[in-house]
Amino acid sequence: MRLSFISAAAGAVLLASTVSAQAASYAIDPSHTYVTFEISHYGTSTNRGRFDKKEGTVELDRAAKTGKVEIVVDTTSINSGFVPFNKHLQSPELFNAEKFPTMKFVADKFVFNGDKVSEVVGSLTLLGKTNPLTLKATNFNCYDNPMVKREVCGGDFEGTLDRTQYGMNYGLDWGFPKNVHLVVQVEAVKQ
Repeated sequence: MRLSFISAAAGAVLLASTVSAQAASYAIDPSHTYVTFEISHYGTSTNRGRFDKKEGTVELDRAAKTGKVEIVVDTTSINSGFVPFNKHLQSPELFNAEKFPTMKFVADKFVFNGDKVSEVVGSLTLLGKTNPLTLKATNFNCYDNPMVKREVCGGDFEGTLDRTQYGMNYGLDWGFPKNVHLVVQVEAVKQ
């Protein structure tokens, strides 16, 4: 009886080490990661911008279907393609980049559909306020990158945020919407 208990305990330890061996840490690849936003401009066209500087980490355990992510975005790196508009976006009326030079997305709940991440549930900190934000995956994959000789995981994620929850109220009286469409293309390299 004692031998079977020892065998069972050894098997449990072996199983636990196999499962934990599936967990991996990844570093955000800034050359394949883009954080962009879209907002309607008087119902006529769409204003778009992106943040050129970002960094972060991902922990992913595909076997256990769990994960964590933290992405820090430099709000001073906002790029709309038009310098005067960039300055307005950085101003106290909008991102207030001088006072709040970063925004951060943190999530510790990954939802899976089979072996693919389908949703990341977390929170966004912007302008000193933190609110829930869920990003839905429109794409997700892991692959062995032939250039860096390591596994890379990533995808395309989308979400909608209410900018008024962060105190960003500029243009509401003129008809600018409060909802902003957020698009995050992310790839992260296994460490």
